[in-house]
Amino acid sequence: MADIMKFIMDDKLIDTDPEGYLLKLDDWSEDVARAIAKEDNIELTDDHWEVIHFLRKHYSDFGISPNARLLVKTFSKEFGEQKGNKKKLYQLFPNGPSRTGCRIAGLPLPNDCVDWPA
Repeated sequence: MADIMKFIMDDKLIDTDPEGYLLKLDDWSEDVARAIAKEDNIELTDDHWEVIHFLRKHYSDFGISPNARLLVKTFSKEFGEQKGNKKKLYQLFPNGPSRTGCRIAGLPLPNDCVDWPA
């Protein structure tokens, strides 16, 4: 069995896998997102939140976390090329918009997650 990591948020014990992905989707909150982002030295802006909420809606609608290719395609379709292009998403999430974005959004790592080089 893989090691389970834990942290405390507002007196609640939050379990994650060794890579920092939440084990229970219901443990997610915006405060938890901020704490996870802080570990990656990311201060969440409105642009980050737009992506995070998009990821959560996508997961809610389709039951999967989008990989980087799908994220770029669907986010740019909904919010326009200027916001949804690969370069912009990597500026927001330098370690990978899908991998890091999903972790901050409290979602599982996409099964076929391959983030492109920035």
